[in-house]
Amino acid sequence: MNTPEEIKHWNWGAFMFNWIWGIGNKSYLPLLCLIPVFNLVWVFFCGAKGNEWAWEKGDYKDVETFMAVQKTWNRAGLVQFIIFCSVIAIYIIFFVVIGAAIFGAVRSGYSN
Repeated sequence: MNTPEEIKHWNWGAFMFNWIWGIGNKSYLPLLCLIPVFNLVWVFFCGAKGNEWAWEKGDYKDVETFMAVQKTWNRAGLVQFIIFCSVIAIYIIFFVVIGAAIFGAVRSGYSN
């Protein structure tokens, strides 16, 4: 089956929800994301090729219907990505602040 050019783009849903997205779209290659370490690379393949896999496995009547379904996955995946990045940033800031406080306390202990 030929994949239309207009659907060949990044899919945030396939990237962030990889194996869940795969089951929902009858595309089982994203299940490879369950393999530790390998998943660090495979999630990027899922994001890049997800629309093509879903198109090939789905029974969509037209591109507009397909895009409407994937728009929901894309929106949810992008929101999840933003939340993930925000949480990571908060953790980094937290540990930098705690580390600076501990380092400052240790340094002031040496100067007395």
